[in-house]
Amino acid sequence: MKKMALFVFNGDPMCFIHVLLNALDMNEKGYEAKIIVEGAATKLIPELAKPENQLHGLWEKVRAAGLVEGVCKACANKMETLEATKKEGLPLLADIAGHPAMARYRDDGFEIISF
Repeated sequence: MKKMALFVFNGDPMCFIHVLLNALDMNEKGYEAKIIVEGAATKLIPELAKPENQLHGLWEKVRAAGLVEGVCKACANKMETLEATKKEGLPLLADIAGHPAMARYRDDGFEIISF
């Protein structure tokens, strides 16, 4: 099985939609896909939770499919979305100095794509 870790740093919703669409597509095609929300993208967490947000439906579909691995704890803290992340019940990732470690995914056989 192909394994893909999609690290999304970019906080632009037009970039984020591609992460969501590709994760769903990979999942439907039998890949193991994981989304790791990093950097400026963590500021989208409270916005994605709003039903009126244009990405809300896709976000909920990705979450329901179990494709969201988690959110960078340090970046969510810096972007002031740590509480929103906790409220959404998303795992906080903090392997290296408060950030998710890419090496862990490589060691587990994942290809890494960053957005």
